[in-house]
Amino acid sequence: MRYATTPRRWRSGTEPRFARSDLKLRFLLSVIFTPFFALMTATFAIFAALAKPTGVPSQGTLVGFAVVSFVLTLFAAVDLYVVIRRRRVEL
Repeated sequence: MRYATTPRRWRSGTEPRFARSDLKLRFLLSVIFTPFFALMTATFAIFAALAKPTGVPSQGTLVGFAVVSFVLTLFAAVDLYVVIRRRRVEL
């Protein structure tokens, strides 16, 4: 008796078997958001340095926003580097 073989993962729809990311869109978003997040990091850092101890928002909150903006800047910059490297290889 012969058993039917089933695929390991069921595919639905018409998606390609080996999907690739849209490098042009990732490049555009990284180019736009890397300087934007860097500017936001600098802005929050300056506001945190000028904040009064009893001011609203507090200095700690502004420092937290600056750190989050810095992490997003790093993420966008690394993604930009990866996209540029992949575009050179693939094109």
